[in-house]
Amino acid sequence: MKHPAGLTFSDFPDAAEPFGPFEAWMAEAKTSEPRDPDAIALATVDADGMPNVRMVLLKGWGPEGFIFYTNRESAKGRELEGQGKAALVIYWKSLSRQVRVRGPVSPVTSAQSDAYFGSRARGAQVGAWASQQSRPLKNREELQVAVTRVEAQYEGKEVPRPPHWIGYRIAPLYVEFWQEQPFRLHDRVVFSRAALDRSWTRSRLYP
Repeated sequence: MKHPAGLTFSDFPDAAEPFGPFEAWMAEAKTSEPRDPDAIALATVDADGMPNVRMVLLKGWGPEGFIFYTNRESAKGRELEGQGKAALVIYWKSLSRQVRVRGPVSPVTSAQSDAYFGSRARGAQVGAWASQQSRPLKNREELQVAVTRVEAQYEGKEVPRPPHWIGYRIAPLYVEFWQEQPFRLHDRVVFSRAALDRSWTRSRLYP
């Protein structure tokens, strides 16, 4: 396998923030990853301090943060609401790269949640009503009955967004770019800031 040259600060010409570099890496991943280049591992913590992690899809990114959508009544939703902070990692195996993000979490606007929900496939919209996410399910048939009931309720109509289905934004305080290198001498370039209203600093870490 041919390894890329080591990362240098010139790989990140916009020294003020990490979002330009992230956009560039994501654009490359979209041409090389066979499936779901926007899949992220989202980490949260429950009220007892026990961590949880699961895969979700990243649906937006930019200077205000990284956006994903979920059921706020699910385990992840309760943890996001309760702790108000989260972390994510996105790994692109085809490029031997990953990006880590940490920061406080807040809901996106209702208009943003409405807009994204409206863009989803109808089956996914129905599922958002039918699934009591993270709660006990007796069997698959019970879920299918709920789906059939929702389909009948909205037959011939638009499916509205459930009030519990919303988007969240991680406003990053820490963004790390990782590039694999031979012999585990990987490159790590970090953008960090002490608070959301502070400027970014950029540094390099030992692998």
